[in-house]
Amino acid sequence: MAKLLIVEDDLDVAEMLAAYLRSLDYSLAEAHDGQTAIDILRSDDFDAVILDLGLPKIGGLEVLRDLRSRGSKTPVLILTGKDTVQEKEAGLDAGADDYVTKPCDLRELSARIKALLRRPFKQSK
Repeated sequence: MAKLLIVEDDLDVAEMLAAYLRSLDYSLAEAHDGQTAIDILRSDDFDAVILDLGLPKIGGLEVLRDLRSRGSKTPVLILTGKDTVQEKEAGLDAGADDYVTKPCDLRELSARIKALLRRPFKQSK
């Protein structure tokens, strides 16, 4: 069972994502702001991270940069409402493995998560 971290400040969206992903037998943890996400990612390993960009306290790009600065290869899928080419470019350049804009079809999200999980990587905190 793959272990995912959902980083999403909109509690309704986080709840919907969590319910759907649990129905697919993923083990989940959640963070609702950037600082909590950083703290969790520094203390635990995950098979993948689903990361919103517009987070309170510390933004999603900063969370991603912190993760990558520590050498982590954990796959990160950005899931955000930010949909300009410049925002997508910034997210991918910061180290994201995939970028999906909201709203999205949950089946597509699931397929993208599965694709990320098929890629070999070595966990590193």
